Amino acid sequence: MAQFGFENDIHSILKLDMPITNAPMARWQRKASSSTTAAGNGLSPGKSVNVSLSSSKTPSKTPGKGKKQTPSKMGGDRFIPIRNSKQMDVATFLLTKENEPDNPTTTSAKAMSVTLNGYDLEDAKILHLGGKPLNAPEYQNNLKVLYSQGTTPASTKKTRYISSTPDKILDAPQLRNDFLNLLDWSSRNMLAVALHNSVYLWDATQGDVILLMKLEREEDYICSVSWTKEGSYLAIGTSDCKVQLWDVENQKRLRSMASHTARVASLSWNDYILSGSRSGHVHHHDVRMAQHHIFSLTAHSQEVCGLKWSPDGRYLASGGNDNLVCVWPRVSDGSMGNESQAVRSWSEHQGAVKALAWCPWQPNILASGGGTSDRHIRIWNVNSGSCISSIDSQSQVSSLVFAPNYKELVSAHGYAHNNVVVWKYPSLTKVAELSRVLSVVLSPDNSTMATVAGDETIQIWKSF
Repeated sequence: MAQFGFENDIHSILKLDMPITNAPMARWQRKASSSTTAAGNGLSPGKSVNVSLSSSKTPSKTPGKGKKQTPSKMGGDRFIPIRNSKQMDVATFLLTKENEPDNPTTTSAKAMSVTLNGYDLEDAKILHLGGKPLNAPEYQNNLKVLYSQGTTPASTKKTRYISSTPDKILDAPQLRNDFLNLLDWSSRNMLAVALHNSVYLWDATQGDVILLMKLEREEDYICSVSWTKEGSYLAIGTSDCKVQLWDVENQKRLRSMASHTARVASLSWNDYILSGSRSGHVHHHDVRMAQHHIFSLTAHSQEVCGLKWSPDGRYLASGGNDNLVCVWPRVSDGSMGNESQAVRSWSEHQGAVKALAWCPWQPNILASGGGTSDRHIRIWNVNSGSCISSIDSQSQVSSLVFAPNYKELVSAHGYAHNNVVVWKYPSLTKVAELSRVLSVVLSPDNSTMATVAGDETIQIWKSF
């Protein structure tokens, strides 16, 4: 019997319909109590009452504070607008953020904002005051700074300024105005200039001028100058059919090589191989050998006025008064291939071709310029043999050089404009134009160019 009595006690304890004496007041009881109190105090529907409950944690600041509230019915519940779950989450977050002091936990609030809204609320502001403009130039008067303005990266000017006046002007008396190569800049920053029958050196670093040599006969003249790659030796072509090799540091002539039968109008170095030209012939000299003349190239029918080895030493480009442009190969043993066979031969020019330039960043690209009756600059692809682009420069093209710092092509012109034009490569759109120029060479760092002008001056331009 005791066992049955114990089970009855357990069932009586587990019954849910028995009153719970120590439980908190139910919500419906709180509503009834507040309604009765409001009715007893005679509150009108337009007035509000603050009910403070110990279990309530409603924040002091609420959205829409100060706005007119919708009145509730007498004795009924307060008005609760219908909101979806996302709006409730955002409102709860904003209330929590307003009441919380600044502490390191705000990073978690920022993460919650990004999770709920897909972006940070601070980044969504249209106006954001604070900080200083980046690189803002200040406009001021004698009293104080009025305002400052900073340019955005999108509005920055992308084209550089090229001065129309040279940085330096050097006197060059007795400079021959002819289709010759009278100017060259060495890798040691030394500029060689041929003035009639003398060769002068200008040290671009120190500014000193040195007379290197002078021909014995007054009627002879210098036709071409060319530095070795190291900048220690200078080759000089003369009108008396010789090629002289000079040690510049010791100002001493090392040798004089005679193999031509006419003036040597152009020279180009490739290691120890020196290429000199005359009317229709290109002679190659190995300056290390006693018997210096190795072989000759005979593709041109008239004087070869332009010679240029490619930067990698694979090809030799030649241009002549017969309007031809030829490209010759070099085999691995240091000699040329078949003397009579050129890799490419182009006859599109209608004038003498003196201006030749290889592209430093595209070894298979060659630029050539025609004389007075042609005036065109043409860009060739040696691999395919095609002409990539062509433009009429409206003037005799006397020299060409690529400027790798800005991927540009510089052309010097004789008759009729006597100017220098900087072209954007490969579009060949004009960037700048400088006047009174016949020929142009670049400094070893490719930042400065030296030009020979018809008024017997050498002008130095810091354009790159």
